[in-house]
Amino acid sequence: MATGSEEEMLQYADDHTKIYQFKDQLIIPGFHDFHLHIMQGAVALNSVDLFAARSEDDALKMIQEFAESKQENQWIIGFTWDAGYWDTKQLPSRHSLDRILPDKPALMFHAEGHYAWVNTKALEVANITRHTENPSYGIIGKDENGEPNGILYEKAMDAVILHAFDFSDTQKREMFSNFLDHAASLGVTAVHDLHGLKTIEALHVFKEFEDKDELTTRIHLWPVLDDNLEHAKQLRDTYQSDKLRVSGLKQFIDGVITPRTAYLLEPYADQPGTRGETSFPADTIKKWVIDADREGFSIRFHAIGDGAIRLALDAYEEAQKVNGKRDSRHSVEHVEVIHPDDIPRFKELGVTVSMQPDHFAMSERDVYSARIGPDREKYVFPIHTLQKTGANLAFGTDFPIDVLNPLLQIYRAVTRIDSSGDTVWHPHERITLAEALKAYTIGPAYGTFREHELGTLEAGKLADIVVLERDLFEMPLEEIPDTKVQLTIVDGRVIYDQTKASLK
Repeated sequence: MATGSEEEMLQYADDHTKIYQFKDQLIIPGFHDFHLHIMQGAVALNSVDLFAARSEDDALKMIQEFAESKQENQWIIGFTWDAGYWDTKQLPSRHSLDRILPDKPALMFHAEGHYAWVNTKALEVANITRHTENPSYGIIGKDENGEPNGILYEKAMDAVILHAFDFSDTQKREMFSNFLDHAASLGVTAVHDLHGLKTIEALHVFKEFEDKDELTTRIHLWPVLDDNLEHAKQLRDTYQSDKLRVSGLKQFIDGVITPRTAYLLEPYADQPGTRGETSFPADTIKKWVIDADREGFSIRFHAIGDGAIRLALDAYEEAQKVNGKRDSRHSVEHVEVIHPDDIPRFKELGVTVSMQPDHFAMSERDVYSARIGPDREKYVFPIHTLQKTGANLAFGTDFPIDVLNPLLQIYRAVTRIDSSGDTVWHPHERITLAEALKAYTIGPAYGTFREHELGTLEAGKLADIVVLERDLFEMPLEEIPDTKVQLTIVDGRVIYDQTKASLK
């Protein structure tokens, strides 16, 4: 309704008004996560987190303890292991998982989410044998005898995920409810649910919650970009509310750096025989973009390598030439390794830079740098360089690839502390705290055409508000990630109060 001094605001109060006094605590617009995967994240909240493991044995011990505590689970699922941090730096195999889980299928997603470690039972359930052919854009890892070794890359994971993620609607409702509570506790009031490799179909569950007025986070849906635009248009017509809407379409152009599935312009420094590949032919990608752009869709591409980023920008540029310029607000996701020639193109083409700053601290820096070599390493996660071009910058977590806490992303953006925990990776790429907060509020709102109603605290906008227990601007930077949310308001309704835990 209004913002102003205490005296100005009291005119709006009556005997039934609840008044909060927050004094020096920081009051900001609700955090708006521009990139995550809701149902995969909901699964992760009830799975084993392996990020802290520093050896294969560490990981196995964590998995075993988790499995013993979840005897009722038909599958044992884990997330965020990274052999780059292990003592041997060697990928694990199915045999070690078999030792602790001989009879129950196990699926452990790598930290980047683009490959997985499975046991023999999981391979059996998915009917993957030495004779199974690689899917398009996927690799079944094999040992020296030609047998599956338990590592599945990209779309080779899908056959296992199909079985592991076969949840009932009751289970989906419970998982989704947990997600909403978790988001509220972290001050996340709006999210973007991007079509992923591991999609669990749950749109009907989201709609159920909305119909019962139990949807406490605004959800922007980004279903798959492919050649089925009629289906996409049907979804867009079906979901178009304040709280649940289709905002555009999403697709993958490449993979990730560590397994060398990200698509580079030049070969990998430590494996000159490959530069990765695209998930679909370049002509196909461009055709899909032109067709979807013509129908008024915004498009978002996962693009990590410099080759993938260039292809995404080329596709958007070609759509402008064919369809004419419009305010399309397309986006490129991740933008990890970019060619300097492509840096100004985001602003020129009106493309949003969608980044997750903590990702550069999740990857073991030496491993990551060895893959790309010193020349490309100069242009890793160039947050400040891109931001100062005037391009729209929007932050997210990629949850469950990373935890859902927005303040961890903000901390990385303002410090650039790398995986060692004390070294700054390219200090010139740091941004200010105010800029980082904008990238988590007004940046995502603009990225989805909602800057007129979300992203700042102004009269006439929707009341999505977060109160932090401390003022980020008056505290040591290293304490930012541990700062707690005091109060979360969505649509003028308190959905989380730290003093009372979660409210619905």
